[in-house]
Amino acid sequence: MTTTSIPMTQSLKNAITAALMTAILTVPILGLQLKLEGYQVVLEPHWKLVWLAVGAVFLFQLLKPLWNRASSAIQLPGLPELGVQQQRITLWVLLAVGFVWPFFGSRGAVDIATLALIYVILGLGLNIVVGFTGLLNLGYAGFYAIGGYTYAILNQRYGLSFWECLPLSAAMSALFGLLLGFPVLRLRGDYLAIVTLGFGEIIRLLANSLDSLTGGPDGISSIPKPTVFGIEMARSASVEGARTFHEIMGWEYSGEHMVVFLYLLALLLVCLTLFVTNRLIRMPMGRAWEALREDEIACRSLGLNPTRIKLSAFTLSSTFAGIGGAFFAARQGLVNPESFTFIESALILAVVVLGGMGSQLGVILAAILLTLLPEFARGFAEYRMLIFGLVMVLMMIWRPQGLLPAQRPQVELPQ
Repeated sequence: MTTTSIPMTQSLKNAITAALMTAILTVPILGLQLKLEGYQVVLEPHWKLVWLAVGAVFLFQLLKPLWNRASSAIQLPGLPELGVQQQRITLWVLLAVGFVWPFFGSRGAVDIATLALIYVILGLGLNIVVGFTGLLNLGYAGFYAIGGYTYAILNQRYGLSFWECLPLSAAMSALFGLLLGFPVLRLRGDYLAIVTLGFGEIIRLLANSLDSLTGGPDGISSIPKPTVFGIEMARSASVEGARTFHEIMGWEYSGEHMVVFLYLLALLLVCLTLFVTNRLIRMPMGRAWEALREDEIACRSLGLNPTRIKLSAFTLSSTFAGIGGAFFAARQGLVNPESFTFIESALILAVVVLGGMGSQLGVILAAILLTLLPEFARGFAEYRMLIFGLVMVLMMIWRPQGLLPAQRPQVELPQ
């Protein structure tokens, strides 16, 4: 029996069951909220939100058969399909606009765009494991944290600069990616997801517990910003007798200079990530990733070693997480365990899935979209994650393959 032929009584039963389950789940979350009255903490009921959620779920389940009939008859508008050459042209146009835009945008907009570029780096890195290799990684924030803490610790303890720590952060994250790759060689699907999720949580808990090394819950602060070929972009130089960037250029000091510089540096790191990943997927290593994704048994029959393929994917993916983590620490000037929770891993995975697994242009567009979405929902700060989840659900219903699915080069022979 198809969903279009479900009788009304069955739909009513499903709707009532779903409404009851919604009530059970939403009463402790939305219905009862803690409120401080003087020195006492009391429970304040908010039944209107509960009734709204229950009613919405009830109506959705009740009208679901009608919606299925209507959706089979009416086709929703879809996004245009871009070929390989069109995606390349679009990518070059986006990069050209990206290099010019910060000189005309406001300071707040440029700062938000810098955060979006960090997620672009992380999304392109995770795309190696999830999109190209077909392995699920739910602990990507762990490698992200390793990169950030590596820069912070090396700078605070040994005085190394950002440019010295950037390759070291990438190497340290790659080392942990290689170490994680060994115990997960025989795992796939849900089992792999659980192991990587546990790894991400272990890194966060270690950062929270090792007070002498990571600063514990307070983290590490006073992390310096990157320099321009050793020249500081600050109001005054930290070394006596040295000149700052604006003094050498003869400009009046402005805080916007650092904001624009961080944005351009993030854009250069995105270009580096794109260049490396583009070269990798065209090399035999990239073809091996795709072969493993399609069929591991067939991959073995071709003489390929799945062990090396998985290790290379985890290692290279972790490398870009380390680069993103080091830049994040430099931009924020502070790293603490709360910056690398499971929500970060879920958000980066959502960037890859929403953009289209294996699609680099799609990952870039999804990272920009998911970074801007919370900014538009600032008036609904308490429900930002709810709105985010709703957008993801609607997107998966409307276009489950992602915004821009990956396109493979095709050659047609004349008939």
